Amino acid sequence: MSSTDARTDAGVTPATAPTDAVTDEITDTGPGADEVTGSDPGGGTDVADTLDLRLPDELIDLIAGQDGSGGQVNGSAGEGTDAGSGDYGHAGDGTRAHVPGGTSTALADDDLLDNVGAWRPVTTRSGVFQLVPVRVERDLALISRWMNDPAVAAFWELEGPESVTENHLRPQLDGDGRSVPCLGVLDGTPMSYWEIYRADLDPLARHYPARPHDTGVHLLIGGVADRGRGLGTGLLKAVADLVLDHRPRCARVVAEPDLRNTPSVSAFLSAGFRFSAEVDLPDKRAALMIRDRALRALL
Repeated sequence: MSSTDARTDAGVTPATAPTDAVTDEITDTGPGADEVTGSDPGGGTDVADTLDLRLPDELIDLIAGQDGSGGQVNGSAGEGTDAGSGDYGHAGDGTRAHVPGGTSTALADDDLLDNVGAWRPVTTRSGVFQLVPVRVERDLALISRWMNDPAVAAFWELEGPESVTENHLRPQLDGDGRSVPCLGVLDGTPMSYWEIYRADLDPLARHYPARPHDTGVHLLIGGVADRGRGLGTGLLKAVADLVLDHRPRCARVVAEPDLRNTPSVSAFLSAGFRFSAEVDLPDKRAALMIRDRALRALL
């Protein structure tokens, strides 16, 4: 797949973004990874963290034991509850899913995306949904199979052996956390692939008036049976809500489906995004879609 940027400006090697990810109704939104610190033309504000207050570990453990929160205090993630019995099972109310091998999905403190791995499951009209960060040794075969579906390959351009998909995942997993690849797990079954990324730190920011903490979304629906029946729209809304709920400094969720991909654009509109502009990206002409925190209750 063609690269849009060298993606090494910030001293890291983040993920190479797809050109557009569509599976009937959903698309990916494009990519990059330069650190952008430009002005905020829309008037958004960025809050600089000047003091990192953290409770002592002993107190965190005490609180976790009393309220069953799994020790998730001040962004610190404890053991949680193993709800999957060794599979992708959702964690249910008040817990986080674990993944095979006993590894928690929690990420480090002060994460650029506010610990995506610690975001709790949400109940949608289609079932209980959770974003579970990718682990190559567990998930590569599945994601590669999805990437070799012709409907997906037409936009993601990652068809081929598993090494092609692995070369797409590794820079994100080994980078600074500005892009987090995840499986979308619905009622315990992985059925979609997502990338949650900092759009303001991405080359995409060169092509639109980015604001600090803008958060982007790429996605694909994996199974043919899950496409074309409105499932993507509901999950898009759920994921945008997750971003806004867990990233208080993020005022907008953005996406940039291929302008020709009308089913995908329609899905974003139905999920509460608005069409903002047409933008010329290196690999496509895209529809810039935005979901605003300020309009969240209206759209």
